[in-house]
Amino acid sequence: MASLTPAIELKRAQYRTQFVDEQLKRLTDGFDAYSIDAITGDASFRLYFRIQFKQTKYILMDVSPEKGSIEPFVHLNQVFADGGLAVPKILAVDVELGFILLEDLGSVHLADIVAQQDGDDHYQALLSWLPQIAKLSPSKWMNPYDAAFITQEMDIFKFWLLEQWLGYSSTNDFKKNWQQLTILLTESMLRQPQVVMHRDFHSRNVMYCKDQGRLIDYQDAVVGPVCYDAVSLLKDCYIKLPVEQFERLREESFCQLFNAGLLSNMTYEQYIEYFNFTGMQRHLKAAGIFVRLYLRDGKSGYLPNILPTLEYVIEAAQMYPQFQWLATWLHSEIIPMIEEKLAESL
Repeated sequence: MASLTPAIELKRAQYRTQFVDEQLKRLTDGFDAYSIDAITGDASFRLYFRIQFKQTKYILMDVSPEKGSIEPFVHLNQVFADGGLAVPKILAVDVELGFILLEDLGSVHLADIVAQQDGDDHYQALLSWLPQIAKLSPSKWMNPYDAAFITQEMDIFKFWLLEQWLGYSSTNDFKKNWQQLTILLTESMLRQPQVVMHRDFHSRNVMYCKDQGRLIDYQDAVVGPVCYDAVSLLKDCYIKLPVEQFERLREESFCQLFNAGLLSNMTYEQYIEYFNFTGMQRHLKAAGIFVRLYLRDGKSGYLPNILPTLEYVIEAAQMYPQFQWLATWLHSEIIPMIEEKLAESL
């Protein structure tokens, strides 16, 4: 995604200051000097700033209209809140200029908690959110997660990671295998009950403010496969759970969805297959996105997550005869090429 020109950046900064000035005057008594500092780390075109005004902090989301719209975020914030989910409170909006002023939730994510403890209680609580998300009212801002969408995501891996980064030349055999893989994963994902899904429900998108979990980054919610959010949370690209904990939590995710009437007569064995197939698609896409962030957006911070993410794919593929070629190909051909690239890039 192309960067804004210096002139547009300067004008953007002026609009940003004007918006913050106006909102602080409206929200506070005795308007005075404030500080505004950029926050890094988001894997998107959105910019975030922390505003300190006396003893109060706010978060400013800045989405230049040239790069996107804030309308999905604003509208889906209300959809999620109406469904009983804890999301950031919106304090002010300028849709035309692309600014949102939000409450400041601090800087503690689920990932930070799990890094210091096993986070089991937190995961148990978050699994209870799965039915709440799934039962949200579909919105016009939620795209259907259909065959075209799934195929487009699969192509992210092929285009960005294989072709653009590794310079991989596809053989006819590979093209046939990849087409069949895409068909099988797509059929599995569309065969599942279709529900509202967050689409990025993982450890960096759950924040804790005053010990209460809050869900963020929900603006890309779609209607799609019922187990997708459970996969995102339990096969996290940034955290790998111990096997015993993962298997126990995966079963709990099944129970939560089943007891909420979202799985019809699905058996746990069928759920596991759906879970594995959905995970393969998600993790191939995610690995491609990490490379895209590096090549297109100049963000190298996600490169170390590529190999752990592809390990999930290998582990799942090894369980099924029809995907043995994928596990072998990734392990013997692609992983060594990635390791060589990482040695050059990091």
